[in-house]
Amino acid sequence: MVSIQSLVESKDRLRICRLLARQCLAEFLAVFVLMLLIQSLAQAVTSVGTKGNFSTVFLAGSLGVMLVIYVSGDVSGAHLNPAFSLPVCLWGRLPWATFLIYSLVQLLCASCASGVTYALYYDALQNYTGGSLTVTGPKEMASSFATYPAPYLSLSNGFLDQVLGTWMLMVGILAILNTRNKGVPAGLEPVVLGLLILAITLSMGANCGLPINPAQDLGPRLFTCIAGWGPEVFSAGNSWWWVPVVGPLVGATLGTATYQLLVAQHHPEDSEPCQDLECAQQEASDSGSPAATQLQESKL
Repeated sequence: MVSIQSLVESKDRLRICRLLARQCLAEFLAVFVLMLLIQSLAQAVTSVGTKGNFSTVFLAGSLGVMLVIYVSGDVSGAHLNPAFSLPVCLWGRLPWATFLIYSLVQLLCASCASGVTYALYYDALQNYTGGSLTVTGPKEMASSFATYPAPYLSLSNGFLDQVLGTWMLMVGILAILNTRNKGVPAGLEPVVLGLLILAITLSMGANCGLPINPAQDLGPRLFTCIAGWGPEVFSAGNSWWWVPVVGPLVGATLGTATYQLLVAQHHPEDSEPCQDLECAQQEASDSGSPAATQLQESKL
């Protein structure tokens, strides 16, 4: 029988002390869990709508966001999305090196999670497609992993779709974390953020599924490219692939600037003398919300 002492010693040997390494592991786990839930679209498609639809997929993704913030929020800040980290870097609250590392971890994890989804639904995929993995057509399955535009959607309109969707995301996040406004009770931030994601996807998800996350879209696209769908995953939709990568980065930056200029900069002077994004980050660091990493990283 294994003694308690040996278990304690084993735990000590396995414990990782370096903060950035622990943050990357937590971020990897969070994105992995989130992607498995988001890609439940494969279940809805292969069952021809009898075991799910777009509404249930959006609901699963929103609940997934809530779950993974609880999973990793107090360690990595549950960034989950390079578009969330970019404006934090521009604000000077996260080192650029950490932003690049986070983005690579999220991209790698999204690819790995897509591989697990592919394995999980392999038989269903083969049955539904007849063994032919196509990017377009009535039996295509590529869109269960990455996003593709609706037939009517132009690149310019799709870019606007991604900018506005991520703009709304950042405005909502900053409002939720703003303790100098209404704020959210400590510990409930993940729940409200999940509801925010649900509201955005249900109201703005028709054009392309509203990825609003470069890693969430590019990682699975890379996997499908090597898993049998081929390079068409990058050329389809008039080379659509760059839109859900660049659009969210632009939208997140504009959303942060908008909230700062229209709300955060105008609180009464007798409030705590700091910028609102910084105050929100401090509150998030205490409560385990998605902005926790910004202040933690400043200690590295």
